This record gives sequence, C-alpha cells and structure tokens, in this order.
Amino acid sequence: QVLASKVSESDPSAVSDVYWLYARAPRRHRYPAANDRSGKWLVFRKPEDIDDTWREVKRAVERGKLGATAKCSTRLGFREPDFVICVYTYDWKDSDDVMRIREALRELGVEKPIPYKTDADTIARRYASNGHKGLAKFYE
Repeated sequence: QVLASKVSESDPSAVSDVYWLYARAPRRHRYPAANDRSGKWLVFRKPEDIDDTWREVKRAVERGKLGATAKCSTRLGFREPDFVICVYTYDWKDSDDVMRIREALRELGVEKPIPYKTDADTIARRYASNGHKGLAKFYE
C-alpha cells in the first residue's frame, strides 16, 4: 500500500489503496512556502458529504483561492465517524492569510466552526484522541 497519492481525480470515499489525496496550486500563484509555523484548517465531513466537499476544495486550491496545498483522507485512511480535509497555510502567525483561507472555505460551504492546528503539534503527535486538549490555534 502507498501512503499518499500526489493528485487524484478519484472520490475519497472510493479510494482504498492510498491514505491521502492531494491538491496543489499551480506555481504561478506564488503562495509563500511553508515554514516552522505552518498549519492547517481541519474540515471534518461525514462519508456522504466528503466527495462533494473535496471536489470543491480541490478546485479552489488548483485555482489559487486557498493556500498551496490540501489533502483529504480516503476510504483507506477513514476513521469513524468522519473523513478529514486539511487545508494548509504557510504560517499560523499570519492571521490575515489564515482568516482569508477560512473565509474562502465558508464560501465553499464550510460554515460550521472548524479547528486550525499547527503542523508542529501534528509532528509532535499531539492529537485530541490521545489526550491533548486545546490544540486549536483558531476555531472559526
């Protein structure tokens, strides 16, 4: 099994041979490179909603409306009860950019509050599921 797929046109709910599907913005959009303060908005979706939401997020990334990358869990990486889409930003301290991306997600239909988590917390394996609380830098 492969851990990730660079880019796929498949629906996440139907993919069972990789853990993640990725979307990348074209280089011409020149989004700043990730740094040690990078992070992501976490968009949780039920199985019946994941494919439509991922198509919208993927399209927005590829059009330069979000950050440089996003990824979506697949059937192989699915953990009850929700799939997750990670929409990355380069620096959580750039609150203007972080909130710009959050607003773009609202325009795509992600209206309920969602958490923003730093990559440093993920790298350190800090998850709510293993007892770490208050990880969200933002909850909008």
